[in-house]
Amino acid sequence: MAINNANLEGRAPAVTSWNGDYVDDLYDRWKDDPQSLSESWQIFFQGFEMAMCPRACVASSRADKQSKVANLIYAYRTRGHLAAHLNPLDERPTPDPGLSIGKFGFDENDLDEVFDTGHLGGPKRAKLRDIIRILKETYCGTIGVQYTHIQSSEIRRWLEREMEARRNKSNFDREKKLEVLERLIDAEMFETFIQTRYPGQKRFSLEGAETLIPAIHAVVESAPVEGIEEIVLGMAHRGRLNVLANILDKSYAGIFTEFEGNVIPDAYGGDGDVKYHKGFSSVHRNRFRHDVHLSLTANPSHLEAVDPVVEGKVRAKQRQHDDTVERKKILPLLVHGDAAFIGQGLVAETLNLSQLKGYRTGGTLHIIINNQIGFTTSPQEARSTAYCTDVAKMIGAPVFHVNGDDPEATVYATELALRFRQEFGRDVIVDMFCYRRHGHDEGDEPAFTQPILYKKIKSRPSVMKLYTKALVAGGDLNREEASQIADNFQSKLQHHFKQAKSKVREVETQAFDALWQGLEEPFSYEPVVTAVPKKDLVRVAKALTTVPDDFNLNRKIARHLPGRLEAVEKDKYIDWTFAESLAFGSLLTEGTPVRLSGQDSQRGTFSQRHAVWFDGETGEEFIPLNHIGEGQARFCVYNSPLSEASVLGFEYGYSLAEPRMLVLWEAQFGDFVNGAQVIIDQFLVSSQSKWQRTSGMVLLLPHGYEGQGAEHSNAYLERYLAACAQENIQVCNLSTPAQYFHALRRQMMRPFRRPLIIMAPKSMLRNKRAVSPVSDLIEGRFEPIIDDPNTPLDATRLVICSGKLFHDLEEAREKDDPGDVAVIRIEQFYPLCHEQMLEITSRYTKAEEIIWTQEEPKNRGGWSFISPWLRHLFPDKRLRYIGRGYAASPATGSLKRHREEQEHIVNAAIYGDPIPHDVTILPEGAAA
Repeated sequence: MAINNANLEGRAPAVTSWNGDYVDDLYDRWKDDPQSLSESWQIFFQGFEMAMCPRACVASSRADKQSKVANLIYAYRTRGHLAAHLNPLDERPTPDPGLSIGKFGFDENDLDEVFDTGHLGGPKRAKLRDIIRILKETYCGTIGVQYTHIQSSEIRRWLEREMEARRNKSNFDREKKLEVLERLIDAEMFETFIQTRYPGQKRFSLEGAETLIPAIHAVVESAPVEGIEEIVLGMAHRGRLNVLANILDKSYAGIFTEFEGNVIPDAYGGDGDVKYHKGFSSVHRNRFRHDVHLSLTANPSHLEAVDPVVEGKVRAKQRQHDDTVERKKILPLLVHGDAAFIGQGLVAETLNLSQLKGYRTGGTLHIIINNQIGFTTSPQEARSTAYCTDVAKMIGAPVFHVNGDDPEATVYATELALRFRQEFGRDVIVDMFCYRRHGHDEGDEPAFTQPILYKKIKSRPSVMKLYTKALVAGGDLNREEASQIADNFQSKLQHHFKQAKSKVREVETQAFDALWQGLEEPFSYEPVVTAVPKKDLVRVAKALTTVPDDFNLNRKIARHLPGRLEAVEKDKYIDWTFAESLAFGSLLTEGTPVRLSGQDSQRGTFSQRHAVWFDGETGEEFIPLNHIGEGQARFCVYNSPLSEASVLGFEYGYSLAEPRMLVLWEAQFGDFVNGAQVIIDQFLVSSQSKWQRTSGMVLLLPHGYEGQGAEHSNAYLERYLAACAQENIQVCNLSTPAQYFHALRRQMMRPFRRPLIIMAPKSMLRNKRAVSPVSDLIEGRFEPIIDDPNTPLDATRLVICSGKLFHDLEEAREKDDPGDVAVIRIEQFYPLCHEQMLEITSRYTKAEEIIWTQEEPKNRGGWSFISPWLRHLFPDKRLRYIGRGYAASPATGSLKRHREEQEHIVNAAIYGDPIPHDVTILPEGAAA
């Protein structure tokens, strides 16, 4: 008699001899997961367990054991890593008591009983001892895995199938094993050679972690097979030279030359940097003759600063490769140290970007060189978590902990991690437990602070020796073959060493390749055309003011649109935000894409931008700038997470790979950039001199004294001016919308790129004085310095200011014009246009006094930067400072006091009023 099992699963029938086996199976499923059955079956088995008949007792006992097997399997999957042999410096750990069979209610008599294995890779039914063996081999060998924290059951099942079917064993053939050995020999002998030839020189050796080289090599070899066309690497200095030489194929002679210092003077094209910070790129051809492009991003000593930079570069390259959906063609590969991975907040910030719409890159492969020590700091002193990788659990990343002295396991885990990334587009971690044979650098003595640890390390054979021994014992090669491989590599190194000693060489640089060609010109004030024909502005304005049919636009936004279009059509005045939109739109129609990100950048912190419209009924998004016309470039605007360092680093990295895109980052308030200062110092202002890498990145830092207290009053202008040198950046404090319009367009029109820092306005966004006629956009250009609009040539006092303060001074002058004052605006502080300054000021022949006035405290504005220039330009004039005095805090917290200070600054500058003693305004020369 046939049984309709489908019907049985839907409702609980009477149990008979015809369906008993099937009901037993359902019972097992209920014990494992009650919710997997229908409600009627759940009720049935609850009653069934309460039955007292012998059959029920037997079934209950059997089901109870099966449930315990399921618990045992889950325990190994969850906690097996605790019993894995991960540390090469320790004996195998004692198996975690939580995994002993007694903990699950079993004893030795149960080991030969057969149970269902559920999803466990292998036979569907197996003896308990075989189930335990599979679990130990998979999760308690030299690989320990953490993945059960991942919420997606699809991902967990994929990992289980991949790992359990192979028992997390490499099963490499002889050819693959010899390939691993060759990479280990390359890694170890490279370090040994340098140590012998250049004793005492810093190189941040990879010794103790040489397995990194075969691991990365495996990624590079597998990449084309997985559909990857390019890998962008980021790593700190430990092992960097080894990676450059043995992965990116930077010439050994070139590296040795840098140790020799035997290079042509000024070959860097700047100050240069130490060899273990530099970047490099190359093309690797794998054994199947498929190419993959490799680039190692330059990185400063701030160990993890490069992380978001790599992600930004990858995102830009994915756009160039038309890989913006799956994001599988370009791989970000980050190599970390254990102490830095857990210790530096930039790591967590960057991990948080991984799944965000504006920043995702299809997953990052992270490899951690787990030295089990920081500089001199032990893990117990460095973290509050069991593993340095626990921070990655917040994004559901699987973690493969692996013993670095098992190179096959490390290579296998890395290849599996790569497949995972390609399958799911998510971050994945390979945590390679190893050690650091020397101290922090080769001249450091680690035994001062870790004597016991370094006794173990001193007596520990290298991984290359251990692996060679294992291969010989396994019959995969003999010692003569291993010696021959080593001798060949030694001869190769010696040949390159002689080359480095024999001739002076140019340092290898790769600046201005590919997309950067044509942008290598030095900084110049040579004007470029940034004006836009009226018909083109009207076209953009129509797109910015046209609401799609059936789109429910917010009424407050809608009522401003007709006036904006009319302003352009009838040559009226426009405000700051509309000038910005017209600049963006005109660039887009010319084929230049624009990317803007920051906290609340879509709407704008001050409700000024509204770059994205939201339907009031459906929430649907509409971006007017992407609907100007056919053939236009794309405008991307993203609200960033509430972090600065990672987002600015990301955008900087994006700008490195997309020099022909206008890339902007906006701080919510100017002082918010303080959290990203490491990116500014290490990359933005210095990378051209250090690494021959420049950027067209634009920073918008809302700035101005509005009486809002210290935190929102200052972008700390002096900080950026203090970093100005060698024409490395541009710093502007603009006063009109037209100037902003031309500054943005100029950024993309010139045959060079430099970062641009703009003190963006706050109150000027709605200041009726801070407007520009449309004619200034059609006919004008950017002016680094703007003369007094009234040109009072009889003026005896010349006031020089910048930014918003000009409008306060103008307002005061209009009330009661003293007639003897001329007001000049510096729009671009750096590079300062001396010729234009002299040209403008030479008109005021009767000026006896030069006054610099600013809103900011004396130590936070432009005074410290500009005063030496003014003294140089006007040696025969009296120079005075009018403004707030030196201050530890950016501004007063009192609105009343702020207004008093501002009024006194304006009156002192325009009317020559005396400075009262009850405010913090000091004349030049007064004590701080």
